[in-house]
Amino acid sequence: MRKQTVLTLLTTGALALAGVAYAGTTITGAGATFPYPIYSKWAHAYNQATGVKLNYQSIGSGGGVKQIKANTVDFGASDAPLKAKDLQQAGLVQFPMIMGGVVPVVNLLGIPSGKLRLTGPVLADIYLGKIKRWNDPAIAKINPGLTLPAAEIAVVHRADGSGTTWIFTNYLTKVSPAWADEIGNAKAVQWPAGMGGKGNEGVAAFVSKVNGSIGYVEYAYAKQNHMTVVTMQNHDGTFVAPTAANFQAAAEGADWKGTPGYYVVLTDQPGKNAWPITGASFILMHKKQRGPAQAAEVLKFLNWSYVNGNQAAMDLDYVPMPASVVTLVRQTWADEIKGAGGETIWPAN
Repeated sequence: MRKQTVLTLLTTGALALAGVAYAGTTITGAGATFPYPIYSKWAHAYNQATGVKLNYQSIGSGGGVKQIKANTVDFGASDAPLKAKDLQQAGLVQFPMIMGGVVPVVNLLGIPSGKLRLTGPVLADIYLGKIKRWNDPAIAKINPGLTLPAAEIAVVHRADGSGTTWIFTNYLTKVSPAWADEIGNAKAVQWPAGMGGKGNEGVAAFVSKVNGSIGYVEYAYAKQNHMTVVTMQNHDGTFVAPTAANFQAAAEGADWKGTPGYYVVLTDQPGKNAWPITGASFILMHKKQRGPAQAAEVLKFLNWSYVNGNQAAMDLDYVPMPASVVTLVRQTWADEIKGAGGETIWPAN
């Protein structure tokens, strides 16, 4: 299990050259833990192909936004999209990099993965501290035939400013008036119950260790750690499993082209197979670049990931961005990311 990490990837060949400095560029990024598993895979493959290294701090979306605003990294990463007004004020460009699902995970002895069903309102009441035991009638009603323990529910949430939390609380706000009134939607909220873990890694670690617990993580963390996932009732009333196909179903109606700053939220989308807690992860860069050559290296890496990284993304049950959206993003790079003198960094499509 990885703890909070700084991702620095070196080729095997470079490691073997004792005493010899590596040749090539290092690009830096910080932010969301939601896409960390796929950024790690992409960075390793890109380093092997080009010699360029990525140093990515998996510190949460809130930290990523702060670091890009402070100009301490080449790019920030956030699962909570910034609105057009906020982008303009900060002089930033935002674009989607990958899509995936946030999934409730539990640690309940004797209950296999995917067998426990939850609805949005019941999930909200668990996190509000109103449902305190696993055999509560509200849970039992939607799980006929499933033997539920009388154990107390140990709620686990994020302790840091988190885009994963933003997606999760955005969903709860849509399905629970009580949650909307009492807690709301943000990267960090005043949790009424439970214990906090830092990063998706921290939440996954807590849930894996604590019997009777429930948490929420990006699906790749659940998959990599062999965690017990929950089946959720979606907008159309269907109970669906967290899969790449169901994340894609939630994203099918997204209007990327018509939304300023690509501000698209994919929670509680209609569709028979749509996973209800789906979200995109975004990259943030400055419109005016003090180091155009370095910015070009960042865009080369991101473009390589769009072109060559789809299979790796699907292997981890992420949803790659559609080709039509990638074309829009490249045009955004050409139109909006410039050198200090206004020079173009990325050629127009």
